[in-house]
Amino acid sequence: QVQLVESGGGLVQAGGSLRLSCAASGRTISGLVMGWFRQAPGKDREFVAAISWSGGNTYYADSVKGRFTISRDNAKNTVYLQMNSLKPEDTAVYYCAADTGLYVVTDGYAYDYWGRGTQVTVSS
Repeated sequence: QVQLVESGGGLVQAGGSLRLSCAASGRTISGLVMGWFRQAPGKDREFVAAISWSGGNTYYADSVKGRFTISRDNAKNTVYLQMNSLKPEDTAVYYCAADTGLYVVTDGYAYDYWGRGTQVTVSS
């Protein structure tokens, strides 16, 4: 079992930055694919970013590419999402997720463990 706890969300003006953290417990994340997803009010959950277990491969949704960066520190059992140049349309609850599979996938149904989320609100 893996427990995931997100932090770092908040209210920020458009153009600003936030850094989300996802702290894991229960087991090491070193062998897990890690991802970030988000869900805005009235919308479906969507993929944001994912990172391979080694950190060597990263994947991003087109909507965040060039603005967001996913990273991981396996020694600290933590995954990060650096969000720059934030836009009002980035407003959502952001969720951290872990996948025990071998390959990075963008489908949330493939992920085995989820955090409770952290709210990000971007004002215009």
